[in-house]
Amino acid sequence: MSATLLNQKPPGANAVGGERDQLQQSIQRHEALAQQAAEAGDLGEAGRAILAALDCERRMAAKGPQVLQLIKPRS
Repeated sequence: MSATLLNQKPPGANAVGGERDQLQQSIQRHEALAQQAAEAGDLGEAGRAILAALDCERRMAAKGPQVLQLIKPRS
């Protein structure tokens, strides 16, 4: 019975995984855009793309279980 419980994903786990995948794709797009802009000499656009990629990384790190939710309180 415990093996069955361990294999079950919490409700919404697939949605979180899908959001993380979308954010990862966005990061890759922004990084490619930043590289193209930098090679073309448009440093302003490159900087904006880098900031957008960093924002996506921050949002991706916030998805999923948080450390505080995993710690059991002492009784």
